[in-house]
Amino acid sequence: MKNCFSTRAVLPLAKLFLFGFVAALFSCNQNGTVVTNTTSDTSTKKVDDNRFTPVVLTAEGDFDEPMNFEVLKDGKVYINERKGALKLYDPITKTVKLVANIPVNTKYTSAEGVVTEAEEGFIGFTVDPKFEENHWAYLFYAHPTEKKDVLSRWELRDDKLITGSEKILLEISTQREVCCHTGGGMTWDANGNLYLTVGNNTGNVAERSQTDERPGRSSWDDQRGSGNTNDLRGKILRIHPEPNGSYSIPEGNLFPKGTDKTRPEIYIMGDRNPWRPSIDSKTGWLYWGEVGPDANADSKTTKIGMDEFNQARKPGNFGWPYFIGENRGYPFYDYTNDSVHAEKDPAKPINNSVNNTGLKELPPAQPAFISYPYGISEKFPEVGSGARCAVGGPIYHESDFKNAKRPFPAYYEGKWIAADFSRGWIMAITMNDKGDYQSMERFLPSYQPIEPIDIKFGSNGDLYVLEYGSNWFRKSENAKLVRIEYNPGNRTPVVKASASASGGSLPLHINLSSAGTKDADGDSLKYDWKISSASGGSTQSFTDPNPSLTLSQAGVYTATLTVTDPQGAKNSKSLNIIAGNEPPKIALTIPGNKSFFFPGKPFKYNVEVTDKEDGKIDPKQVAVSIDYASEGFDYAEVSQEQRSTDASTRFAVAQYLIGKSDCNNCHHIDSKSIGPMYNEIADKYKNNIAWALDSLPKKIRGGGNGVWGDMNMPAHPAITLNDARTIVNYMLHIKEKNISTLPLQGTYTQKIPEGDNGKGTLIVRAAYTDKGAAGASPLTTESIITLHSPQLDPGSADVIKDASIKKQIMFVVSVDVIPKANAYIGFKHIDLTNIKQLELSASANPSMGYVGGTIEIHLDGPTGDLLGQTEIQPVNPFAKLMNAANATQNAGGTKSTGKTAAPAAKNDATKAPAAQGKTAGKRPKGFNLAALFSRPGIKVDIKEVTGEHDLYFVFKNEKAKPVEPLLSLSNIKLSDVKTKP
Repeated sequence: MKNCFSTRAVLPLAKLFLFGFVAALFSCNQNGTVVTNTTSDTSTKKVDDNRFTPVVLTAEGDFDEPMNFEVLKDGKVYINERKGALKLYDPITKTVKLVANIPVNTKYTSAEGVVTEAEEGFIGFTVDPKFEENHWAYLFYAHPTEKKDVLSRWELRDDKLITGSEKILLEISTQREVCCHTGGGMTWDANGNLYLTVGNNTGNVAERSQTDERPGRSSWDDQRGSGNTNDLRGKILRIHPEPNGSYSIPEGNLFPKGTDKTRPEIYIMGDRNPWRPSIDSKTGWLYWGEVGPDANADSKTTKIGMDEFNQARKPGNFGWPYFIGENRGYPFYDYTNDSVHAEKDPAKPINNSVNNTGLKELPPAQPAFISYPYGISEKFPEVGSGARCAVGGPIYHESDFKNAKRPFPAYYEGKWIAADFSRGWIMAITMNDKGDYQSMERFLPSYQPIEPIDIKFGSNGDLYVLEYGSNWFRKSENAKLVRIEYNPGNRTPVVKASASASGGSLPLHINLSSAGTKDADGDSLKYDWKISSASGGSTQSFTDPNPSLTLSQAGVYTATLTVTDPQGAKNSKSLNIIAGNEPPKIALTIPGNKSFFFPGKPFKYNVEVTDKEDGKIDPKQVAVSIDYASEGFDYAEVSQEQRSTDASTRFAVAQYLIGKSDCNNCHHIDSKSIGPMYNEIADKYKNNIAWALDSLPKKIRGGGNGVWGDMNMPAHPAITLNDARTIVNYMLHIKEKNISTLPLQGTYTQKIPEGDNGKGTLIVRAAYTDKGAAGASPLTTESIITLHSPQLDPGSADVIKDASIKKQIMFVVSVDVIPKANAYIGFKHIDLTNIKQLELSASANPSMGYVGGTIEIHLDGPTGDLLGQTEIQPVNPFAKLMNAANATQNAGGTKSTGKTAAPAAKNDATKAPAAQGKTAGKRPKGFNLAALFSRPGIKVDIKEVTGEHDLYFVFKNEKAKPVEPLLSLSNIKLSDVKTKP
């Protein structure tokens, strides 16, 4: 087959692209960041996060799978649980009590008779807008014996669900052979209309479209529910409850009442699992979270799965199962004939399923407002990556909360406060004056809820968050209700307390420190230290911020620092001190460079442990570990602090990675959740560890199912393959009892793991817990040496003077330093031992206004010893681009006369490049734009010095004007060998 484009057609297009590209470039910001027209709110300023306080209202163990909540005007909160309980939080007694238990179904039974836990149960709860007058509550639940979901109204008086008061409003037939999706969210509009989200009640299929029309497979065909105008599943319903317990159909739903083959209750169709809905009180628009499918990538038979946050300004079809995200069409998979057909037309989707009882021609599909996959979203990078479960949340308007004592600040006016269940964040989403998406940002990122399942404002203006907890389908002790309070006035001080030692022999002299204690309002603080013994006795007190203390009796002491501001706001911090036991001493040494490791090159390490009371140390009780962690790892988090050393200590890096991810949402060490226990994983693969270390990390990144049941494991593409291996290695060895697996002395060689960018960190750790002493508890000491990748990021320099920082996004993403003449950047405490050469990723593009200059490398200051220097000449990368385009055109046979070369022989396209040799008519390889704009490494030999120093880079050009930028510097590599440029 001939190519679609002839040489004659391609080359003019290439030039057109080239000049269009250059023109487009100059319509953008000159630093490579595209300029967009957005509307921003400049009338208000974002307040400090420390003005918000998450207050935990409930105790551990109060809830068993909480689902929804409603806050009454008196501050009471009703919470429903999946297994059938309705509970009440009382703000006066600050306790939770059981109100009622309703019988519900919580199981699926497959065609083969296998019974599994279901998402079904007591899945929805709300109260009437006039609850204080009529005491009506609305419950949405799975009938205990019949295959149907029920929406009913009950009387809820004096904190009791009145027996016999139930009025059935609506029943929805369901299947109960396969999981999943129930919806269950409810909200109200200003006209007293009730919105109810209903899940698709369909089996999950990730690798193909959910269009299985084979006999007996209707439970896997979403055309029979979500895409069916005559079925209430996979919908958002809008009805008007009537006083007699029935409902009417409000005007303006998707299908007028009486339309053949439709249900008039439908407001939104084409949903998979719509979650928590909300109404904007100003516009009347509907917002909700939509839980999407599981595919991790596009293929011939599916599209990459995405969750959605949606906005509906009017009734509509949101596309499922034919479309996802911004109307990305699914390849239509024909299960009967095992074939793939073209995607549907979003303007006119047709449902020809044998399971469809509604209209064949569906309303046009509406694109998602926000959509994001498992991996990083290019359009919405703020949402992060990993498992996903879009919940939704409220639109904030201060006018909705009359007489609120602490309403949210004006900065959040009109913003959508939305949560993700799996990622554990809350976003503040901003719309412009037309209601279109403008931006998003994390709301209170320091608060990390454990699987937030419902979120809404109470009538008092506080934001409430219901945390489902870390166990699926069973009780979680950490499930809770949280109230986020805004403080517009005086703020509570932040307290830090530390001691010069965690313990020691008698008499023990300790210096206590309040360093780090601060008051956000700048108030002067009063300090009060109290030291008490666990065995009783008198308490010592100090009012100095940093007192000294002498302890003469063995035992465990608690030192508590309380600080108070002039308004009476106070805060405390405590720490333990063990007197009578000298802490172990660990000497961890590495000869040579102590800042960097050099991939593929061995280094020696040595660990020496001494303890005054223990005497000779058993090497088997010393935990020595060396871990490579990919870029972004916060090595400070692996600190052992005062935890005892055990067999898991050497896996501290893996434990941190697990804690940072969502692994614990589905897995625990020795207790059951939705996924297998870590102990089960270790048992399953104990005889095939090499295979597991190779395969399981890929499954963590790519997702999968079928090994431990029917539930899909979400993909985690943002976890590097190296970090996934670290996690898997921990899981596979979690049952081992050996504290140490590395000797106290040795040689170690680190290679860059496959697929890693090489910018990671090597963490060398040694930890030991002693045996304690008479009257004194054991103490733990650890020593950590962190060796970094031999690269420095100019944008993260410790000192930056007369230089700007800009993110470069054109072809090569980097954070660049743009210096002016005599500017400099500096890096503190860099070990330069054995460093012989630097490689600078620098360039001076005159089309961006750069004039070039000299980079000088100085020791310990901008005027310190000169270690080396290099000249950066102005070079226009567009010249390369033009030359490449012209070379492509000339080599392709198009001459200046306008004649066209004879077409290539039929087999030319299959020839290897080498076979085409250097003939005059050869076609060179196409130019690579990314390569043209990447920063070539400029190698600079430097004088050899030893030890730790500050390293400065000074930028000079005597001819440059004061406002002219010299160049762009994006990376600095350090090498222990000299190589030729």
